[in-house]
Amino acid sequence: VQLQASGGGLVQAGGSLTLSCVASGRTFGSYTVAWFRLTPGKEREFVAAIRWSAGITSYAGSVKGRFTISRDKVKNTMYLQMNSLKPEDTAVYYCAAAAYNLVLSASRDEAYYESWGQGTQVTVSS
Repeated sequence: VQLQASGGGLVQAGGSLTLSCVASGRTFGSYTVAWFRLTPGKEREFVAAIRWSAGITSYAGSVKGRFTISRDKVKNTMYLQMNSLKPEDTAVYYCAAAAYNLVLSASRDEAYYESWGQGTQVTVSS
């Protein structure tokens, strides 16, 4: 499956952005899809995941209550609604897909994801 992420940009602290990730090549079916982010000098970090079929979600503690992951089965697209953005949310955001219904602990591990989008830059100014 090929993933195409979009929606990044520059926003002031407290603002909102919505990222999108469109899949092509096949439908997600029983996949788990997720967002990760990468900040210079740090390892890639889990942000949120959703089981495509059941819609079960999980979030990193740092974004819980501010970010919402969702998916549109008709459009074969996943989203990350980001509210109350903070400067520390600045990163390149990547969407990813795993061809399994991952358990919670596994959904946070990038090693389980075999398909990745190209990344979209999110910059939050203070």
